[in-house]
Amino acid sequence: MPAETHSHHQPLDRDAIARLVCEQLAEILDIDPDVVTLEARVREDLDADDFALIDLAEAVEAELGERSIGLKIDDDDLAEVTTVGDAVDCLVAQLPVEGAS
Repeated sequence: MPAETHSHHQPLDRDAIARLVCEQLAEILDIDPDVVTLEARVREDLDADDFALIDLAEAVEAELGERSIGLKIDDDDLAEVTTVGDAVDCLVAQLPVEGAS
């Protein structure tokens, strides 16, 4: 039986992106995933620095890159991220997201 040569993905939606961002931030910051909420302020509440945001961008680009060829999160976009929800909104704006208007 031949090996699977392609992957199947469920459609992206805002909730899936939010889960990915929260999971990645918890892993990068080595913190309890329960404290990473959409309302959490990235720098103040989660104690993330610019390097953590760059790591987040790279992790998300790697994870979602095959769904959106050439996905690249700009440093200027990162500078405007205040909350975890802002990071999610930034990605939703750059990706083909199901149900986005």
